[in-house]
Amino acid sequence: MAALVSFAAAAEEPPKSPTTNVGPYARIALMRALNEGHSVDWEQGYVRHLEWHRQVRDRFNWYSYSISVSTERQRWIVYATFGHTAADLSNPVSPAEDERDSIVNLLPHVQFMGSSIYEFLPALSRGNGLPTPSLRAEYTTVDLRYGTGMEFEAALAAERSQLQGETLWFRMVEGGNPSRYVRLRPRGSLESILAERGDQTLPEKVNGLISQVTVEILNLRPNMLVNVTPKTAHP
Repeated sequence: MAALVSFAAAAEEPPKSPTTNVGPYARIALMRALNEGHSVDWEQGYVRHLEWHRQVRDRFNWYSYSISVSTERQRWIVYATFGHTAADLSNPVSPAEDERDSIVNLLPHVQFMGSSIYEFLPALSRGNGLPTPSLRAEYTTVDLRYGTGMEFEAALAAERSQLQGETLWFRMVEGGNPSRYVRLRPRGSLESILAERGDQTLPEKVNGLISQVTVEILNLRPNMLVNVTPKTAHP
């Protein structure tokens, strides 16, 4: 989960406690099994890798979701960590050992499909940038026409007061399309998501700014969390 650096330097870094300060940055990444024959080994290897994070007392929160409703990415895993400062992301725990454990437990069975850094946008959101670890979440990816980001954000900010539930907007800052935004809406059940589908619609005034929108449903994976306690919620 981290870039390779000097093992000696990583080994000197003392263990740190889970972070308590909420920063603006999130890392959101995706992976999938190489093929159906690798699915079981992939998930078992990922669980082992997360156990490594616990053993080294990683201070990051790690969320993991399966994509359950999607036209193209069903059964992929979204893994993410939220609420970090730039200094946090620059100093992960034992990066060289992290890479080595990934090579052993994940690489034989998985294809990594991208990893990006996003910035939380509180002016557009309802929530603090740390998603409630609810059992379900609606995950929306919005790709804009280049150069329309300021207009898009202004339109969403103008309607922020109408948000009815936790709604977290993030803007990509490194690792892909700079005109990409994602919205995460944690909910307790699929029923809740469907009941609120009217809130899924973006303001009509932004339609001309958008090149593509994708809406998917995520299932939280309780056995694939680090420093995150799943929340059981009613519809």
